[in-house]
Amino acid sequence: MQRGGKTGVLFISSAEEPGADTFIHMLLMRTLDRSRFDVHVAYSAGQEDARTPAHEVLRHIPELTLRPTNFGPSLTLNSPAGTIARSSEVIAAVAGLVGLSRYVRRHRIQVVHSTDRPRDAVACAIVGKLSSARSIIHAHLKCADWMGRSVRWSMRQVDALVGVSEFVVQSMIDEGYASDRAHAVLNAIDLPAWDYRTDGSQVRTEFGIPAAAPVIVCAARLFRGKGQDTLLRALPIVRSEFPDVRVLIVGRDDLLAMKESFTAELQAMVAELELGGNVHFTGQRSDMAAVMAACDLFVLPSFEEPFGLVYAEAMAMKKPVIANNHGGAPEVIDHGLSGLLTPPRDTTGLADNILTLLRDPALRARMGEYGRKQVEQRFTAQRMALDTARIYDALSSNARRPDAQGGVTLVDHPR
Repeated sequence: MQRGGKTGVLFISSAEEPGADTFIHMLLMRTLDRSRFDVHVAYSAGQEDARTPAHEVLRHIPELTLRPTNFGPSLTLNSPAGTIARSSEVIAAVAGLVGLSRYVRRHRIQVVHSTDRPRDAVACAIVGKLSSARSIIHAHLKCADWMGRSVRWSMRQVDALVGVSEFVVQSMIDEGYASDRAHAVLNAIDLPAWDYRTDGSQVRTEFGIPAAAPVIVCAARLFRGKGQDTLLRALPIVRSEFPDVRVLIVGRDDLLAMKESFTAELQAMVAELELGGNVHFTGQRSDMAAVMAACDLFVLPSFEEPFGLVYAEAMAMKKPVIANNHGGAPEVIDHGLSGLLTPPRDTTGLADNILTLLRDPALRARMGEYGRKQVEQRFTAQRMALDTARIYDALSSNARRPDAQGGVTLVDHPR
């Protein structure tokens, strides 16, 4: 049943610090058609006297009903059922989810939508079961061993799975999830935030980069899977032809992915390869449009990148992109048109692709124009919201019945 002719949707968003996945869900919350959808979000309230960073963003989204919720302690990724913290916290979390289920029924919400973060996924599955709402887990990473039992259990319970690329969807199918329950909805960016007319000269000045020196930007969390080390190994080949080339390594250590600082490892590599005059570690930046504007091309040889929002952001800034021909990157980058794709861990091939673009300003300009048009056509929030709305429509027009394994099968309403 719909409330006021609209479909009720509840997002589960327990993260107190926004990440790339919460950014996508917030973009959906902002963009879903309010003439068709009544949008709610269950969020972690934090301390009563202090708003969390995520709440600060959520409260500025128009026509969004905020529902503070106690989700309990964070769940670890690989423990049998997540971290079992103090019993009082667990009891409070159970009460919070029961209360949230009542909220879903009271507001006649039909769809519950979460990320694949363990705490979100478990909450989504439980609330969906208790309230009889349809439930969706939105996977932002490849389905693999990193997912603990709590996430895998949750993915088996919900009515639909969404992946941010066909690569992610295929990983779900490879792990045994039914193909008819898995749907690809390509990510999107907030296009107005990426104005290709932005002046990047101040960034060049900040790092003492001459106006004529070619600049490569590599922006991502710093851990081995993102491939910053592969770029540094390729740089001596590039420098032999372009001695003034500069690389801006943007981002901070991901200490969840690696226990030790990858920044320190990369800095040691820079010293070993005698690249000190060519590489700048910028740390985390809040002015990424200006950083992108300062560069000639964007390079991120990430392995098994699930989508690569940063590729679309670089393309929006009219920058050609070099990435690995692997993961979700080929779904974002058209080889030879918006950038160049390199076999994973192919240092020489990566250097050759960088040299190809640095030698040819006209090619870079053509790729930049093409990439911007692709973003305007394929990676907008409006397209992502429409694709997601189609899944909501399919779920809300179907009824549930138990299957033999205790899960849920969707069947058409009898006419």
